[in-house]
Amino acid sequence: MPTWKRGALIYSLTILTALLFVTGCAAKNETGREADTMNTPKEITNDKKRIGGADIAAMILAGEYERLYLQFSEEMKNLVMLEEFRSMGQQFVEGIDSFQLTSDLRINGYESWVWSDPSGDKGLTATIDGKGLISGMQINNHSKYPETDEAYSKTVFDLPFEGDWLVFWGGNDIFVNYHYEYEHNRYAYDLVKEKNGYTYEGNPKLNSSYYAFGGKVFAPADGVVVQAVDGIIDNEPVGMMNEQQPAGNSVTLQHANGEYSTIAHLKKGSVQVKAGDNVKAGQLIGLCGNSGNSSEPHIHFQVSAQQHGGKTIVIPPSFRGGLQPIRGDSVSGTITQQ
Repeated sequence: MPTWKRGALIYSLTILTALLFVTGCAAKNETGREADTMNTPKEITNDKKRIGGADIAAMILAGEYERLYLQFSEEMKNLVMLEEFRSMGQQFVEGIDSFQLTSDLRINGYESWVWSDPSGDKGLTATIDGKGLISGMQINNHSKYPETDEAYSKTVFDLPFEGDWLVFWGGNDIFVNYHYEYEHNRYAYDLVKEKNGYTYEGNPKLNSSYYAFGGKVFAPADGVVVQAVDGIIDNEPVGMMNEQQPAGNSVTLQHANGEYSTIAHLKKGSVQVKAGDNVKAGQLIGLCGNSGNSSEPHIHFQVSAQQHGGKTIVIPPSFRGGLQPIRGDSVSGTITQQ
C-alpha cells in the first residue's frame, strides 16, 4: 500500500510566490541589490502593447525579453533582473524553433499556459494575474521516468465522483502535474469543482464556500479497504495546511493484481467504510474535504502497485474509456452509484 511523506500533498490554486526556473534552479536577486536603470518599470506604450498569455512562448522565441519583462509583476522583478531573464531565455530556446501548447487553465482570476518543444525535452509555463501581469514562469527540461510512465494499472478505474470536475494537477510531466517530481505521488490527480472560472463563491477562507466541499466520493473500483482514516479536522481558514497528517482523512483500497488506490483529504466525519470492508465500484466512501496537507477542498487520487520484493510504486491509473486527462481538462464522473 502507498506511503505518505510530509509535504507530499501540498496543493495551491493561487500563485502566492512568483517563480522563474531554468534547468531546475531558481534565479534570485542578491539581498539589497539595486536594480539597473534598464530594469526600472516603464509604462507600456502603444508600441509596447501587452502580450497576451497565449503568445508568451512565441515572444520568447522572438527574443522579446524586454517587452515580457515590462509585464512582470513586482514579485517577479524582485526575483530576476532583465539581463538574467534574457540570458536564461536565450540558453533555453537554443535549437528550438517552435513550442506546442499542451495545457490552458483559467481559475480564480489567474490564467496559466503550458508549452512543450517539438522534441518533448523542454517545457515552458506562464501565469498571468487578473491585472494582466506575468506572475509566474517556469522554463525547464522535462524529467522523464520511462520505466513507469507507461506502466498503467491493470485495474480500470472510474472517476470517483458525480458531475463535472476540473483537473488542476494531472498528467505525466512536471509542467501539468507537480506531483510528477515526487516518486511517492508521481501520477496523482488533484481535482476541484469550478463555476465560471472560480472554485468558490463568497468568503474564500471558509470551506463551505468551495463547490467541491462535501461532494460525494465513491469507490473507483471493486476492492477491499486496507486503511480508512477519519477524525482529522478540515483546514480552516482555507490556506492553512496540516503537514503532520499529510493525507488527512483518506481511504485506501486493495484491488486485484496487487494494485491499490487512495483518495485523500476527505471531510472529517464523512468516511463510510472501515478496514476489512469489501466495497463495490460506485459505493459511497466519503465526502470531499480539506483535511491534511491541503490548501483548498479537492479530491486527491492516486494508484500504486506492489512489485516483486514488496516495494510499492505509484503508477498511472487506467481510467474507463481510455481517458487520460491532464491539467486544465474538465472531466465527468463515470460512476454508477451503488
